[in-house]
Amino acid sequence: MNWGLDNMADIDLDDIERRMNGAIDALSREFAGLRAGRASTSLLEPLSVDAYGAQMPINQVGTIGVPEPRLLTVQVWDKGLVKSVEKSIRDSNLGLNPQSEGNLVRVPIPDLSEERRVELSKIAGKYAEQARVAVRNVRRDGMDQLKKSEKDNEISQDDHRLYSDEIQELTDAFVKKVDEALHTKESEILQV
Repeated sequence: MNWGLDNMADIDLDDIERRMNGAIDALSREFAGLRAGRASTSLLEPLSVDAYGAQMPINQVGTIGVPEPRLLTVQVWDKGLVKSVEKSIRDSNLGLNPQSEGNLVRVPIPDLSEERRVELSKIAGKYAEQARVAVRNVRRDGMDQLKKSEKDNEISQDDHRLYSDEIQELTDAFVKKVDEALHTKESEILQV
């Protein structure tokens, strides 16, 4: 919403909304990795591998494939990185147990037990909380900008209050989106 305030060059509500959308996009990518019971390349894509002295995305050290509905493979390009790829997958809290054959790492996708569904649901909850925190951090940055602008006499107290309300409305809307996404993902995970 724009109140026609000419002196608000440094308070960019579109930027605040764009950054909050970024938190939702990141959450969607995290949730894509929580595939309930079926193999999907998006399950491994968020993982990083210790390679050449740095953390690299897994898809930059090998090709991820889905040869069967319950099996993922990673064709590692450099034989020296096979152990790092296995370690990354094993340490990912996804409950996967990779096995390597030469440069090929096989990752069987286990059936989801009730215990595993509850565990995935908790992981989804953690991702959602991280997204809520990201949205609130954007809100805090916006509020700090407002305080600074008012202190520097760039905006009035009334303008500060109006923009503050607008930022809070955005925050509430985005936290609601996070909660809805979590509810949808939990339903998908817990569905037998």
